[in-house]
This record gives sequence, structure tokens and C-alpha cells, in this order.
Amino acid sequence: MTTVDHRLSQLQALEAESIHVLREVAAESERPVLLFSGGKDSIVMLELARKAFGPARIPFPVMHVDTGLNFPEVLELRDKRVAELGVDLVVASVPDAIAAGTVREEPNGSRNRIQTPVLLDAVEQHGFTALFGGARRDEDKARAKERVFSFRDEFGQWDPKNQRPELWDLYNGRTHLGESIRVFPLSNWTELDIWGYIAQEEIAIPQLYLARERDVVDRAGMLYAVNEFITPRDGEQVLHESVRYRTVGDANLTAAVRSTATSVDEVIAEIAVTRLTERGATRGDDKVSDAAMEDRKKEGYF
Repeated sequence: MTTVDHRLSQLQALEAESIHVLREVAAESERPVLLFSGGKDSIVMLELARKAFGPARIPFPVMHVDTGLNFPEVLELRDKRVAELGVDLVVASVPDAIAAGTVREEPNGSRNRIQTPVLLDAVEQHGFTALFGGARRDEDKARAKERVFSFRDEFGQWDPKNQRPELWDLYNGRTHLGESIRVFPLSNWTELDIWGYIAQEEIAIPQLYLARERDVVDRAGMLYAVNEFITPRDGEQVLHESVRYRTVGDANLTAAVRSTATSVDEVIAEIAVTRLTERGATRGDDKVSDAAMEDRKKEGYF
């Protein structure tokens, strides 16, 4: 007699947990929205949402906070995936906010901090009560101490010392008027889990994540690809290197890493032996201070 093994694999358990969170919020929250940038984490989160509610349509819109500094390949995949799934796309535009004078661009070129008021304005305008984000605890120490349900006050601010318990995966999604929650279905996933799931489900990704020869400049040990937002400065040498992106943010502040991984399986093998998180390795906007991410979260960031 054959014994059937009903134990779930690591990816099956993570998938089940994330789908549970997505369904829980859809049932509890009046108007949820999924933050979708076209990066690997939000691509996986959107695929989980498709599975959670299929064969019906995803019962909430997706939103992209567009800084105007995006990689074209990411925007192309964002629009393609949204069209395939037939979901509504809300774009909160930072350039429009700059033109309207509601935010002011910082001299360092980063638009990370000014994303926050644009996001909060969109939340208020559309009446969103819950926002799904693709953050993972292994990315940053500020995200490591944030709960799956992250509550924000009427100003969108996060208080890390005032978080609700989540015993036995029971979530309290109650909010008062004006408050909202940020929900992170991928909290317990790692970068390696994300890539394993992409491989297992054969999910399409921007080609930026795979290695190829690119023109780059070396700035403080970080390799920035030459593009419409990055041009060589006086005295900088343009290098021709085989690189890929581990994370995709603004094109003017996201660095690439040296790599020969031209397939998803090769990326998985590469990540399995690395000891530096993708944000620590590639995000120039996180180099402002050790508490850069936590400071932005307290102000209302994802």
C-alpha cells in the first residue's frame, strides 16, 4: 500500500499563507488595493492574488506610485500584466505632483521620500483602506520588525512600538475613520523563495533581472548602468560588464551587480550562496543612514 505524503513543501506553505492573507483582507477591508510596480516581488504578489480569487477577476485595483524614473522594461511588463488580468490600474504620479507644486524634488536626485505624500494623497483620493505591499522581512531590519498587518494612523504614519499581536495567524484588521493598514503577504518569504516560485510557476519577469553585457559606471563601489537617467560624470570611466539587477527601483539610484546568470535557474544558484541582501547591495537611496528605511516608514512609506 502506497503512503501519500500530505506535507507541504516550503513554497507550498508560503503560497498558502499568502493566499490566506490576501483573502482575509479582501473579506475584511472595504476598499483594498495592491501596490504593483512591475518588480519581482509585486509580480509574485499579483500572481498570488490571481490564484487566491481565480477563476474570478481580482476583486481590487492595483496601484503604482510612478516616480518618473522607472526602467522602461519594468513599465512595459506592468502594463502587459495588468492588461492580461483585466485589473484596474491606478497611477499616482510623482512628476505630476512636482509640476503641481505639492512636492519638491530633493537635490540628491532621489524621489523616494517625496513618494510618500503622493501615495498618501492617492490613498485619500480613492478611499483605499488597505494596501498590499511586496515587502519581505529579509530585506531590511525595519521591515524585519514590521507585522504582516501594519497599521497606519490618519497621517499614514507607522509606530513600530504600537503593533498588534498576530498570534496563531489571526489578524485584527479593524481601523478607525481615516486610518489604513499596509498588508505584506510576502513577509515570510526570502529572496530565494521568490526566485524559486518564479521558476516553479514560470512567471514572466523583466529582463533586467538576468545578466547581460551593459555599459556601467562605478560610483563608490556600486555599478550603475548608463541610461537616460545615468550619464558618466567628468573623470568617470564607462565599463562594459556582465551585470544584472537584484532589485528594481528608480533607474538613477539602483545599481547592478556583476553576474553571469542568464536564466532563472542560474540566478537561484547565485543567490543561494550570497550573504548580502539585494537592497544592501544595490539601493543607493538606502545609503542615506542606517535608519533610512525606518524613517521613511514612520512618515508613511510602504
